[in-house]
Amino acid sequence: MIKPERLKKGDKVAIVSLSSGMIGDKQFIHKYYLGKKRLEEEFGLQVVAMPNALKGSTYLFEHPEARAKDMMDAFKDKSIKAIICAIGGEETYRLLPYIDFDVIKNNPKIFMGFSDSTTNHFMLYKAGVVSFYGPNIMCNFGEYGKMFDYEKKAILDILFGNSENYEIKPSEYWCDDFIPWDEKNINKTKRLRKDTKGYELLQGKGIVKGKLLGGNLEMISSMLGYFEDDWYDGDHNLGANTKVFADKYQIFPSKEEWKDKILFIETAEVKPTPECFEKMLLTLADYGIIENINGMIVGKPQEEKYYEEYKEVLKRVIGKLRPDLPILYNVNFGHASPITIIPYGIECELDCKNKKLTLTERCLEDTNKKEKI
Repeated sequence: MIKPERLKKGDKVAIVSLSSGMIGDKQFIHKYYLGKKRLEEEFGLQVVAMPNALKGSTYLFEHPEARAKDMMDAFKDKSIKAIICAIGGEETYRLLPYIDFDVIKNNPKIFMGFSDSTTNHFMLYKAGVVSFYGPNIMCNFGEYGKMFDYEKKAILDILFGNSENYEIKPSEYWCDDFIPWDEKNINKTKRLRKDTKGYELLQGKGIVKGKLLGGNLEMISSMLGYFEDDWYDGDHNLGANTKVFADKYQIFPSKEEWKDKILFIETAEVKPTPECFEKMLLTLADYGIIENINGMIVGKPQEEKYYEEYKEVLKRVIGKLRPDLPILYNVNFGHASPITIIPYGIECELDCKNKKLTLTERCLEDTNKKEKI
């Protein structure tokens, strides 16, 4: 796999709407301007929205080819050093007919987002380019009040810095507060809770290593054929078509590709029931993922809904299939708040005794140096 170049002050970054187009809707566009301001003032970057990114929900739902064009044009543009997703959604798979994997491979650059963006990450993975499961514009850079320090540090350390032997530490605080997305709330700040749990080791011992691969559990399960209608606003076809498109364009990693990987998974804001969570894990097992991996990293459930129940499901299901497989739980990524960055294809060390998570190689190249992993 190819490592893109790391960021530096003055670099240009592009904003894309590859799933939901809501960032361009009148009631939400202030989120774009807030995120843009943060990227410019707090990170020293130049920000440009791709031509279709702010055209709104209706237009972008009706024109997946416009979303894909923004993605392809952003990769082709040599002046753009990173691409950041506006937000997730539920049908970015519809971009697949318009994706040129050679363009991505021949123009590697930082790509970041989470949730439905899992499908976009698998596009980059197929093209052989490292990408980053991390903050997006509406949920993170456009956070009301202020951006979480934990998220800012992750961005500076991983995207701007040398992340070799970088320990991804747990956040000391977490948040279950929600401030309605309304411009009148732009200066309100979320209440934080002290995290007394830290990372929890559910099973396993010793130290294991493997390259990171995973994403949002609902999206991964949908690509494998298991989905619930309420994940897709009641639209059964969206769930079914996710697998159809994933199969047709062969973006889901083969069973062999999961060999010796560290699987990272997290659940979305739909907060699937423990029964549904169990079915998703069994779907991964049926495909052959669980039997092949070296370890698991599981994200903190949003608002800690079903926190203890998910733990019990993991210990029962994975414990039966692979009782010695290390599982590190309550990791801050995806739909948790705040979140870190998880890089695809980068080797990670999971230390069970010390409950530590370490990137054992740097994620990005220095400018003008090419390195493959």
